[in-house]
Amino acid sequence: MTEMEKKKVVVIGGGPAGLMAAEVLHEAGVAVHLYDAMPSVGRKFLLAGKGGLNLTHSDLSDVFASRFGARREQIEALLQGFGATRMREWAKELGIDTFVGTSGRVFPTDMKAAPLLRAWLTRLRHPGKGPGVQFHMRHRWLGWGDDCRTLRFETPQGEQQVQADAVVLALGGGSWARLGSNGAWVPLLAARGVAVAPLLPANCGFDVAVLPPAGDGLPAQNQPVPLQVVPTPAQPGWSEHFVSRFAGVPFKSVAIAFDNTLGQRFHRKGEFVATASGVEGSLIYAASSLLRDEIIRSGYAMLQLDLLPDMSPERVLAEVSHPRGSRSLSSHLKSRLGIEGIKAGILHELLSKEDMHHPDKLAAAIKALPLRLVAARPLDEAISSAGGVLFDVLDENLMLEALPGVFCAGEMLDWEAPTGGYLLTACFASGYRAGQGVRRFLGC
Repeated sequence: MTEMEKKKVVVIGGGPAGLMAAEVLHEAGVAVHLYDAMPSVGRKFLLAGKGGLNLTHSDLSDVFASRFGARREQIEALLQGFGATRMREWAKELGIDTFVGTSGRVFPTDMKAAPLLRAWLTRLRHPGKGPGVQFHMRHRWLGWGDDCRTLRFETPQGEQQVQADAVVLALGGGSWARLGSNGAWVPLLAARGVAVAPLLPANCGFDVAVLPPAGDGLPAQNQPVPLQVVPTPAQPGWSEHFVSRFAGVPFKSVAIAFDNTLGQRFHRKGEFVATASGVEGSLIYAASSLLRDEIIRSGYAMLQLDLLPDMSPERVLAEVSHPRGSRSLSSHLKSRLGIEGIKAGILHELLSKEDMHHPDKLAAAIKALPLRLVAARPLDEAISSAGGVLFDVLDENLMLEALPGVFCAGEMLDWEAPTGGYLLTACFASGYRAGQGVRRFLGC
């Protein structure tokens, strides 16, 4: 047995970050034991690939790094070791070809997650310089024993204690508890003096509060919609009529704009979906961090919905004002502007009858319809989570300064990113850095 094989590293968490840390250590010949509370590894990874596994994004490196917002500096440093290009090379080494989609997102050619995960696990289990990675399923981490090298696990056979020379914690965030990411690690680290920012929903939907119709509820054409409206009262959620017809229906070819109280602005075209209580979908997810934080600060966030982003306000007003003769307003909007279905439905939902028949106010609403969001959906419904272990309590190798030999990786760190391959790439990059950090710590 080599000196490295005598070293035992425990990785807790079988998601992408934990598996990548295990791979880095496996390549160095270290004996790696990976523990996970679930019956199998990579469950959230497989779910992410259900509609097509978005591995990474083809953005230029500077644009890619910008997607991490306030944590750009920290994540950009990790991406230097394992970024988007390396992600595609890594997949190729496993026999998985990739392609760039029309949106710039990168996918496996077969769009599936399972073949990649199977090939990855085969490589990890195969002996290399040292033994293959040993997997221990249905082992729920309970914290530490007498010191930070003694780990306690709840198993089907009862509690067990495991000794390790180094530990990588890759326990995920707080979303999708049924797949293993439940945030149960937070009090365990806090009890050891590790600073953790509260876990919050990211890439999430929101609940709406519908403003009561008012004849003067909208400004005239070309006048800005006030962002700081405090209506009294506002009804929570959509009306029963709107829900019965449009819950689950997408808004296509629209744009949203949002200015928060800190002067930050978001504006983008795309799609999102009406839910039974509000809105969700890719366009909403892209703005979710700004919307969530504004709701925390102010109690609500008011965004503007542009139902016809490719048409100028002047053109919309001209078409709305065009004489309609004996045609109904619905027929008029459909024939002149293509507004029907859910787009017509939300106008009727949010505008009074008087405003619907007032050309200036109707045109203004079509281009900037105020939508009041009052709450993010629960954390467990979110695609990912924000918050986690602060970078301030980690060294450059992602080792906890208060617990030498204990490293953290993945979504349990305090960062967030939009969907589009950024989340997954950063999880891989942090696992890679943590694995490299363990090697340096052990001198291998």
